[in-house]
Amino acid sequence: MIHSEELKDIVNPVSGKTLTEESRWTNVEKKEDKVLVEFKRDGIDPANKRKIEDQIYTALSSSYEEDNIFVKSISADSSDVAKKVDKSKPSPTQPMAQDNATLKVGHGTVGQKKRVANVDKVIAISSCKGGVGKSTFTANLALSLSRLGKKVGILDADIYGPSMPMILGKRGAKPQATEDKKIKPIEAHGVSFISFGLFIGEDDPVIWRGPMLGGVLNQFLFDVEWGSLDYLLIDLPPGTGDMQLSMVQTTEVDGAIIISTPQSVALADTRKGMKMFDQVKVPIVGMVENMSFFIPEDMPDKKYYIFGENGVKNTAKELDVKFLGEIPLQTDLRQASDSGNPFMSDEKNSSSLAFENYMKSAGEIDKILSGEKKEGFFKKLFK
Repeated sequence: MIHSEELKDIVNPVSGKTLTEESRWTNVEKKEDKVLVEFKRDGIDPANKRKIEDQIYTALSSSYEEDNIFVKSISADSSDVAKKVDKSKPSPTQPMAQDNATLKVGHGTVGQKKRVANVDKVIAISSCKGGVGKSTFTANLALSLSRLGKKVGILDADIYGPSMPMILGKRGAKPQATEDKKIKPIEAHGVSFISFGLFIGEDDPVIWRGPMLGGVLNQFLFDVEWGSLDYLLIDLPPGTGDMQLSMVQTTEVDGAIIISTPQSVALADTRKGMKMFDQVKVPIVGMVENMSFFIPEDMPDKKYYIFGENGVKNTAKELDVKFLGEIPLQTDLRQASDSGNPFMSDEKNSSSLAFENYMKSAGEIDKILSGEKKEGFFKKLFK
């Protein structure tokens, strides 16, 4: 029996007995200033599971920082992880069939950074500012790289606001499980992707602690059957919070692409994100300016600089970072994302400036990361 003095009084609210009495502890792993606690949650509904987690955090708070406490629960049937539902009524959050993939709420093991199996390059797509079009950019960049002959996957790491199923036209899709219980990503427009939005209803809120979010990210990285990929793009949520820290703590990330609109208020937050990557030793591949200018449909040769001009280009120059291109603000680009048919998936858009600029940015990114400029790029970063 696993024993930890701090945890001996943790009570299962369902039975009134301690988890020790019920032999529910499966692992308590301490490493430096971090601790991983794992318990069996069979028969414990989500509300009472959260009560147990709160007890664990309280019991360990005198010895560990909350962000360094990782709680993982395991169950033979994890279909009630997201929420309890009325099984007599069909709904988007109905427990999935036995061959569907399920998520285990909790954090992964405490250990060294790992590489994602069979993935050549793991690239974070980041911006500290919300509303700059990062998910739309990520989807269209993936499709642009695919047009260059690359095998690409997308990991939608925005747990609170997952939008990739909508952008890629896979609302309502449910990932299946492989024979060895790996998660099969969803295929869309020639790329594979995984998103928390595939596991919950679109209107369901997510009210979780940071370590629980890290557990989902860890599962998406290492328990998804990605196959052989040239690039895995991680669409990060805004800010420098739990998901970003979980990613850099557990995963070998090859680089970050920073996306921002041109105005100063967005760039001020973007700089914070760049400093975070610098502090955790993740190289910056370069910066992309999104919504650089507006092109009216009836005046394709006219440009309106709604958010300012050359803000990202000037910032990249100031910070000695590669400028990867500018993506215009176009009505058809927005409509394509809303309809589930991403702009870069449709050949009819190939004469558009946005299409041309996406391909230029993808080509520059691939050139930097696939070898042609690799030696000089990484030598500069790690000198």
